[in-house]
Amino acid sequence: MTDAETKLRQDITPGSDADPLFGPAASRVMRYLASIAMTALATVVAVGADAKVTIPNLSLIFVVPVIIAGVSLGLGPSLCSAVLGALAFNFFLTEPRYTLAVDDAANIWAIGLLFVVGLIVSGVAFTSRQRATEAALLRRQATVLQGYSRDVIAADNTKAIVSITCQALAALFQVAVVVMLVTEDRVVSLETIGDMEPQEAELEAARSSLATGTVVRSGIYPNLASRFDFWPVTAEGQNAVIGLAFDPDERPLAPDVPVDIVARVLALMLDRQHVRAGRAAK
Repeated sequence: MTDAETKLRQDITPGSDADPLFGPAASRVMRYLASIAMTALATVVAVGADAKVTIPNLSLIFVVPVIIAGVSLGLGPSLCSAVLGALAFNFFLTEPRYTLAVDDAANIWAIGLLFVVGLIVSGVAFTSRQRATEAALLRRQATVLQGYSRDVIAADNTKAIVSITCQALAALFQVAVVVMLVTEDRVVSLETIGDMEPQEAELEAARSSLATGTVVRSGIYPNLASRFDFWPVTAEGQNAVIGLAFDPDERPLAPDVPVDIVARVLALMLDRQHVRAGRAAK
């Protein structure tokens, strides 16, 4: 591995900005179990406090796990906490106790208000978490692109340029990546990161992307069998195609902007190599 690639790996190490309480690897079940546990803890605190002292607006205790779940666990677990909190307040703290029946209209309003507040807080907390996550992602992408621009300029051969490009794209999107060099409709070099090797149908889709100068999406006619989205890179001396294997269920909303930046820088570097090769030939 070249020094430039080593520095790029150091620059793209994921930071801890806006990390949730559970990482991406945590299962959905664990997130819901955590929200249930927090609501249960809030119930114990509320029942214990109610047994010792009269506290107005005791139902607000159940808002705390809703906020924590919205920020740390996601919208679904937060809504789960809101529903369970309203039910727990009704069951343990309103008359008649230990039943979901309600004999006082004021308690009906209190339970309904708690539920509505829980829903609102869930939405606000989840939105705040999403914005923080998006801001962290933009900062990380900016760091990756800065490091890529610096390191690819320092590369002194085409193989290193392609390899650094692959590393940067993998860091940006955390998916399998392929960058191929194409000459006269023939793939002359192919660099991959991840556990996916492009198949013949995907190579044909890549050539089609380069021939038409358009982005070719996976799973869309006529490229139904392709697992990669392909972006063409047109340069004076050497054309290339960038392929990213997005998960259909986790496709980013706007991948084109960072990919276009990488593609433009890659085209400039390939043009530079072409000029260098021409000078050396003379």
